[in-house]
Amino acid sequence: MIALVQCLIKYGLFEPFGISTSLTPFNFFLLIMATLCIAAAGNIINDIYDVETDFINKPNKIIVGKTISEKTAYNLFISLNVIGVGIGFYLSHAIGKSELFALFVIISALLYVYASYLKQTFLIGNIVISILVALSILIVGIFELIPAMTIQNQGIQLVFFKILLDYAIFAFLINFIREISKDIADIDGDYKSGMNTLPIVFGRERTSKILFILSFIPLGAVIYYVINNLYTKPVAVIYFLVFIIAPLIYLLILIFNAKTKKDFITISNILKLVMLFGILSILLYKFMLL
Repeated sequence: MIALVQCLIKYGLFEPFGISTSLTPFNFFLLIMATLCIAAAGNIINDIYDVETDFINKPNKIIVGKTISEKTAYNLFISLNVIGVGIGFYLSHAIGKSELFALFVIISALLYVYASYLKQTFLIGNIVISILVALSILIVGIFELIPAMTIQNQGIQLVFFKILLDYAIFAFLINFIREISKDIADIDGDYKSGMNTLPIVFGRERTSKILFILSFIPLGAVIYYVINNLYTKPVAVIYFLVFIIAPLIYLLILIFNAKTKKDFITISNILKLVMLFGILSILLYKFMLL
């Protein structure tokens, strides 16, 4: 999904409008690879630290210690991080913005801290991982739009960066809600591992009510966005109604009636689909604006 959204941004949003960009096709491919390597490393370190929890929450999906050894997992984690951060070092110097190298180091470090500590803390881990998901969208604008900005094209560059910011906020909201739904589903294993997640602090029932209330935020934001930006574009309105607004309303019904672990896993999967359809809506811009 990370690779898909980054490709859609460059080839479905920037290129059709002739937006000035900084990266060559090869360097853009490297940006995708750097992001994927660091994200994969984050998943690996998360699996390493979650072995005890996963034995309870998802015993059939354990990889570390079952499919591969912990030592191999650590080697993969280090290798992927070195590759990702190394590519980031090259790219930041290739576009003459060496300070952007720090972004890759910070993301890599945050993923490690998240897996080793922040995931166990009250809400902070949920917020951090959701910010990192949003950054996977914004990083394309940071590397493509900002270095290519001049006095002449500043206006249009900022317009398209704002579009990316809107998508990043949407991704943050959906992922944050999804993280809470996953925490509710995983409450048994998390409790036995000594974690301090929202459902452990407030209980499953109260957290479900919080989740229900929070789910109104992306729904309201999308409705507001459609009314204020897309009301003259019937195809876009229909797309958002069918593929984003309707699933979010259905999600509210599911959350209201959710009782079991299976229910919250279903909610998590639907949120993943909403995220996907939200990403695919990038393709509508060339029909809406051209």
